Amino acid sequence: MNAATGSEAPLPGHPAPAAVPDPGDGAYVPRPALVRYALGSAGMGVYVTVPGLLLLYFLTDTLGVTPWLAGLALLVPKAVDIVLHPFVGSLSDRERARRGTRLRLLTAGCALAPAFVALFAVPGPVADRPWAAALWVAGWFVVANALFAAYQVPYLATPTDMEIGYHGRTRVLTFRMVVLTVGILVGGALAPLLAGEGDSVGRYVVMALVLGAFTVVFQYVGIGGVRDLLPAQGPTGKTVDRHGPALAQVRDVLRRNRPFRVLVSCYLLVSTTTHLVLAGLPYYARHELDRPGFTTVLMAAFVAPALLTTPVWFRLSRSWGKQRCLLLCQGFFAAGALGLAAGKAAGLVVPVLCTLVLGVCFAGLQLFPFSMVPDTVRAADGDETGRTGAYTGVWTATEATGAAAGPYLYSAALALGGYAAARAGEEVTQSGGAHTAILLGFTLLPALLMAAALAVQSRYRLDARFTAPR
Repeated sequence: MNAATGSEAPLPGHPAPAAVPDPGDGAYVPRPALVRYALGSAGMGVYVTVPGLLLLYFLTDTLGVTPWLAGLALLVPKAVDIVLHPFVGSLSDRERARRGTRLRLLTAGCALAPAFVALFAVPGPVADRPWAAALWVAGWFVVANALFAAYQVPYLATPTDMEIGYHGRTRVLTFRMVVLTVGILVGGALAPLLAGEGDSVGRYVVMALVLGAFTVVFQYVGIGGVRDLLPAQGPTGKTVDRHGPALAQVRDVLRRNRPFRVLVSCYLLVSTTTHLVLAGLPYYARHELDRPGFTTVLMAAFVAPALLTTPVWFRLSRSWGKQRCLLLCQGFFAAGALGLAAGKAAGLVVPVLCTLVLGVCFAGLQLFPFSMVPDTVRAADGDETGRTGAYTGVWTATEATGAAAGPYLYSAALALGGYAAARAGEEVTQSGGAHTAILLGFTLLPALLMAAALAVQSRYRLDARFTAPR
């Protein structure tokens, strides 16, 4: 590793790369194109946040779906993603090899907004039957997730497709993370305000229309950024079909690349934890703090710190390395989750401060794993850049699995505690067991999951090879 530039030295046993302009920190990347690329994450931030934050609550407290069924309605569509995302990744690699770009898939993904609206636009006769309502939401969730994958998988392949170094990839992902945070903040703050306290399906539809329009605008801006960063080069000449079907590629990349395998295992736990926290926020605010409208405040406290701390984490990673910073984030996240157990007994200040701690850590939990994925691809034995999409497909499938597992675990905790579902406008008194489940599911459970993620991440060794003095 060149300490001054952050460029990659050849790994042991690998030939030295051909001379290219030193990418260093990615300074040669045109900033306007980089900003346009990053802006594509604003729309993605809305979609990864709003269903995770409100969909479980929408099902249980507006449509009257019991927690166990609501959890299944969110889990099953995400299970489809385990196959879907690697398939999209394989398709993305074929597009890149044959056409020189991944833009056709990106453009198809811009149809996400109508599916997002349909997710909440449950017709009256369907909404009157909890089973039918759960099926409606699950069906449209599958469609929306497929369109999200069509955009997200090729979009996230961009940093790996670029010829930039270890710190350069972190820099690109830093821009993306800052804008992603804005999207998460917009979705997380506006969605509860627009949806109100879940008193009608109509309020949720208005929310989805507003945020769906926001999403599609920034998706198109992001496509322009990808086009500028990775102009069409014609067929790459790399053969990707030899790697076999999509599921075979999943097995192959996990078998061949141990650092990637460790990173994926850790991020599955991280994604599960953060999405569990998102799903539990409305319940915690309403039943433990006795302030339903406080969901927006807590969501802002969870997301807003990333706007300031993401650049700080980037600078720290230049000195400490990504691995050390990631382990630090995981440890403090677990501690902050436990602090939330104080609930309203400690007043509102303690929950807000603990949520701010989670927010500071959340920035690093997003920045470092995503910027380490290209590191694992670039450092793999053999030429793996020809199937970058296969790697990002596995990665986004892992994220989607965590996005399903988190709310499902929380819904399981609610079901075990005897949480009573309600339809819009109904008032239901929850039992003591339900309150215990709401609290422990939101505090102790995520702390344990993040501690497990820390234990898995400690087995990651690739970062030491990039950051060791040479």
